[in-house]
Amino acid sequence: MSHCPGLKSPVDAHSWNSTMQRLQVLKDTFFGLSAAQQQQLLIGSAVAAGGIMAYIVYKRKKPRTIPLGDGWWGVGEKTLSEDQKIYPFQVETSDKEIEDLYERIDRTRYADPLEDGKFHYGFNSTYLKKVVSYWRHEFDWKKQVAVLNKYPHFKTKIEGLDVHFIHVRPPHRENQKVLPIMIVHGWPGSFYEFYKILPLLTQSHDGVVFEVICPSIPGYGFSEASHKQGFNSLAAARIFLKLMERLGFSQFYLQGGDWGSLITTNMAQMKPQCVKGLHLNMCMSNRGFKVLLSLLIGPYLPFLVGLSREDVRRLFPFFEKNVFEMLRESGYFHIQATKPDTAGCGVNDSPVGLAAWILEKFSSWADLKNRDLEDGGLERKFSLDDLLTNVMIYWTTGSITSSMRFYKENLGSNLNNRVDFKTEIFVPTGFAAFPNELMHCPKSWAQIRYRNIQSYTFMPRGGHFAAFEEPQLLADDLFNFVKKVEKS
Repeated sequence: MSHCPGLKSPVDAHSWNSTMQRLQVLKDTFFGLSAAQQQQLLIGSAVAAGGIMAYIVYKRKKPRTIPLGDGWWGVGEKTLSEDQKIYPFQVETSDKEIEDLYERIDRTRYADPLEDGKFHYGFNSTYLKKVVSYWRHEFDWKKQVAVLNKYPHFKTKIEGLDVHFIHVRPPHRENQKVLPIMIVHGWPGSFYEFYKILPLLTQSHDGVVFEVICPSIPGYGFSEASHKQGFNSLAAARIFLKLMERLGFSQFYLQGGDWGSLITTNMAQMKPQCVKGLHLNMCMSNRGFKVLLSLLIGPYLPFLVGLSREDVRRLFPFFEKNVFEMLRESGYFHIQATKPDTAGCGVNDSPVGLAAWILEKFSSWADLKNRDLEDGGLERKFSLDDLLTNVMIYWTTGSITSSMRFYKENLGSNLNNRVDFKTEIFVPTGFAAFPNELMHCPKSWAQIRYRNIQSYTFMPRGGHFAAFEEPQLLADDLFNFVKKVEKS
């Protein structure tokens, strides 16, 4: 074999040829672009030159953990001592509670929908009447309460609040490795989102099985709401770390989506020595230099900026999918991040208003194409019993307003200025990227903050409510991630 000058081996020659082929591809691609596209690339390259050095210097200054801190969210002044006992809890209901619900449903005043409006204006009132009719005449809340009580519930006082959680242990079997894991929900979900995945996680999977702790975020469902301002994801993370310590777990795994992804990320930042692995089905990426470069170059030369073909398919056209689409879907976000108590007055008083406010999200966040359907595609992925059980958790606890406040407490100031958004995550991390998630985060973007990504999976189907929609897919990906971590 003849070698190129200066190359010492066939391997070197192969590398040289490969490099030349890549350069030729770049050249051909560049000269195949329009003048405007070439200009974009040149601008991006110019920006890169100065940006890379600044980026490296910036990274070196970043801390590896964030302060744990402390807090008190109960009524009045902090007590000298706190009851640290864990108490069994059961979900209960009464005929009086159900009668009140029925009376309020029967007094509902509906607005007529626009012709052919489908779900583009929100929850279509024609279909809403069908859902409410089922709720009023067929849905059996007492039966669903029994379903909720299928798993053991507990409460314990932490930082002045009664914190609710379920604790599910796997059946005892020989030669299986039991790993503790906390899974955390978001809005407008609840611990009930995980009822379909719990049996999968607590069954042995090639000798690995989970012991699952699933809390309710304070202010959601059966966890007491903060009585003071400022209860954000950092406070929730600290409380959940204290919960795991109280349960006797010194090391454990974490899984989360929506607010759960931020809370579990904060937990990993506060006590990385306790977190064996972090698995997420939603990622909030930093918007920085690397992302900007990806947006400029990605549509034309994705491999140059760490994007795959699937990333390109999910991301672009960027402004349509990530800006205009988010503007269409984020009205609730702005209300809850600014005036949650005002909107809360209406939805906390009207069960039908509450159902519309919550269930619209289970329609569009499962698949934005559902807005084109008269029924919002609501029953394609979910049963009405499951959806209404989630609504009833908010209704019977009167927790919708406090759950909405979590947006204001987290978004009242610029998130990018918070200590957690300036701190990278170093624990082993896995991502399950579902195709219908509201915003796609490529692996190369996730790596800006999450510095130890062990697995990144393009999921074949599913949206925002992963455990509720596709429990088997999520469970499989979680097990695969954990097995990688345990072997390393």
